[in-house]
Parts: sequence; structure tokens; C-alpha cells
Amino acid sequence: MLGLKLTDKISCKKIRNKTQVSDIAQYIAKQKWKWAGHMARPQDNRWTLRVTEWKPRNGKRSRGRQARRWRDDIVRTMGNTWTREAKDKEEWRRGAEGLILQWMGGA
Repeated sequence: MLGLKLTDKISCKKIRNKTQVSDIAQYIAKQKWKWAGHMARPQDNRWTLRVTEWKPRNGKRSRGRQARRWRDDIVRTMGNTWTREAKDKEEWRRGAEGLILQWMGGA
């Protein structure tokens, strides 16, 4: 697109600024944040919230580090009370931008 070579040593950030292409990792984090807020708001007992809150209790855990769950990133950023905080839609949206940047820095 720009006629650049690897030997030009231009950072990805500068290339994205020139081409106006967004960072895919930031886009994914934003979509995950929006989905988490959307999923936490319903009052009924939908399967999405039940699956997110579900913790398997039976059987022996396999060797090694525990696998990261979908909600682990959100809990690390917002704490265990994220579902209560997500109930206020406007507050959740306002906090999204700064927290996604923090989330991206920690990931």
C-alpha cells in the first residue's frame, strides 16, 4: 500500500496512522468490552450470563497453569463487581475508552 520495505524500520503505529487502518487488537478489546456490558444487563436468567459465571467444581484439574477464561480480562481490569457496574449503561460506556487502553497495555 505504501511501498515500504522491512529495512525502512517504520513502526506499525506510524504505518497505521498513514493508512488509517485501526489496530485489530484494540478493536477486539472494544468489542469484547461492549459485549460484556450488553451481556451483564439482562435481568432474566439467560444462558450467556450463566455460562460466564459458571465455574466447574467436579473432577481433577489438569496439570499446568489454569486456562484463561473470557471474563478473566474484565475481572482483572474492573474487579469482581464488573457485572454490577455494567448495569449502568452510560457509565460503562464512559469508562470503556480509558479501560480498554489500560487493558491493552496489560495484555
